[in-house]
Amino acid sequence: MSFLYPRLLAEQARPLFEEYRQLTVSELVGRVAVSHESAVYVATGGDRISAAQLHELRAGVVDLAKRAGFPDDSDRARNADFDLRLAALLHAEMGMVPAEAASRDVWAFLALVLLPDVAFWRYPQPPKDRVLGTDLTRHVFGRLWWRAQLVRSSGDPEPYGALAILGEAAFDQIYARRAALGGSPHMVRAILRVWKDLDLAGLNERDTLRDFLKRLLRLAPFVLFDGIEEHALDDELRTVAHESVSAQRPATDNATKAGQETARSTVADGSPSATRQRGVPSNPQRAPEAPVESLRFRSVEICAGAGAQALGLERAGFDPVLLIDSKADACFTIDLNRPHWDVVCMDVVHFDPSVRPETQEVDLISGGLPRVKSSASVGRAEDTEERGVLRAAIKLVSDINPKAVLLENVPDLVESSGFEADRSWIQTELGRAGYRWSWRVLNAATFGVPQNRSSGFLIALKEPYFSRFSWPEPDGLPTPTVGQVLGPSMSGRGWPGAERWIKGADRIAPALVGGSDRRGGADLGPTGSKNAWASLGVNGNSLGDEPPDSGFPADGQPKLTVDQAATIQAIPADWRFFGGKTSRYRQIGHAMPPPLATAVGQAIAAALRS
Repeated sequence: MSFLYPRLLAEQARPLFEEYRQLTVSELVGRVAVSHESAVYVATGGDRISAAQLHELRAGVVDLAKRAGFPDDSDRARNADFDLRLAALLHAEMGMVPAEAASRDVWAFLALVLLPDVAFWRYPQPPKDRVLGTDLTRHVFGRLWWRAQLVRSSGDPEPYGALAILGEAAFDQIYARRAALGGSPHMVRAILRVWKDLDLAGLNERDTLRDFLKRLLRLAPFVLFDGIEEHALDDELRTVAHESVSAQRPATDNATKAGQETARSTVADGSPSATRQRGVPSNPQRAPEAPVESLRFRSVEICAGAGAQALGLERAGFDPVLLIDSKADACFTIDLNRPHWDVVCMDVVHFDPSVRPETQEVDLISGGLPRVKSSASVGRAEDTEERGVLRAAIKLVSDINPKAVLLENVPDLVESSGFEADRSWIQTELGRAGYRWSWRVLNAATFGVPQNRSSGFLIALKEPYFSRFSWPEPDGLPTPTVGQVLGPSMSGRGWPGAERWIKGADRIAPALVGGSDRRGGADLGPTGSKNAWASLGVNGNSLGDEPPDSGFPADGQPKLTVDQAATIQAIPADWRFFGGKTSRYRQIGHAMPPPLATAVGQAIAAALRS
């Protein structure tokens, strides 16, 4: 028998949350109820939970809380024990199926109506996600139910015994940060079985687990873990776990470790990794980049995409301690290329920096944010998500308080009167946090990228660094043309029209358009963009799978391949992309060209060093 629980919808839950944050635990006891006038139920799927059953559930939870010091006392050790016991109780006694447990409104009802005193005792002055359920992996009760759901072993004398193997931060790595792994109870239980038997003496458990999960993450797209029998899955995971343990111990055989890493690293089609050939560098006339000065900085990258901006900033002297993106394919791409970078695959709106202490001591927050619409579009469905990310980014700056901030978006955010309200709000918030700021539009073409691509930038720094900052200046060298950078790939398969095409493609490209996830497949953008590409001899209606060969008409218009699009973005030839053709193209089209990121990053680094 499955039960349906009351749901407290967001518009009723939010004001209640704000009110309850001002009350003491004793005052909240007086607000306890088993119903709410605004609560609703879904129409089908089980029997409604009765008031008597809710009273019984509350009594069980309160009893556990009292053992942990409720209502007047608590400490870290007792809180941890309370969470373990409560996870088992909720899962065993609530009679809830996963579909019901996936509703944040159910958990909002429990935290604000049935158990507000316990919720606000466990997390005094909690952030919204702890109570409202906007991120169930963070909810005071919901996260525990799901943890128990993932580890429960029905044939075990202690079906919830695996709850004690890992703490909350480790579980967060598995099922919140590594959604591709954490959604499978079969996989999670195997991870826990293998983990509890590892010899971790002398190792940092958190770093070792992170390395273990990254290795599994690189295998996940190519191995159907849920289809492997338990003993075989344990053997596979045990092999990967021992690789992680070996990697964390002092290196005695780097060649062996490198061989293991190569064996595990794969590209999107499952074949062994290989450097892709994209032709000549983005600007053969430019000298190699000068070595970065020895003093390096730490950064957090949000909306990281395929990692192109982080790559450019790495060249400028910034090493990311954390990268965040909501797209799984983009997270896989970063892991393919920089397996030592820590990637969190989640919406930055739901990210809480307090659970990642390493983010509190960084020099830079950077991000290429989703393209916002003008203030005339505020409130429309197509703009709600993008503007929410912008506000979350500014809040994150206040929470982490780095020395410097770099945010990239549309040029109109910098220049258009339609964004005046946004700029005013951003500047007010940054001013309150102690920053000074500067806005600028830069064109990637003036930094060696064969593309007429303008971006709007916001730079903010604390003093004394802001006074030392100056925007990067173009180096004055000629920008390579489309024919120069794509010529080798267009001629490499014997196309008889290659020489004619190269001569005709004697200009820089229009801005590469990544396209929206809300519309169809990959092409080179709206009609105006396609016409601009056509004038360069390129068919922009879709992407090609291969450059033209000897059988392609000499006077034909070839389509760009994904690799050629990456060349137009000046992304290095050995940077691999994960996913299908449309996904890979969108990652490329949405990226900031690394040379532009390097130029801006070097300007910030110079201010910080001086």
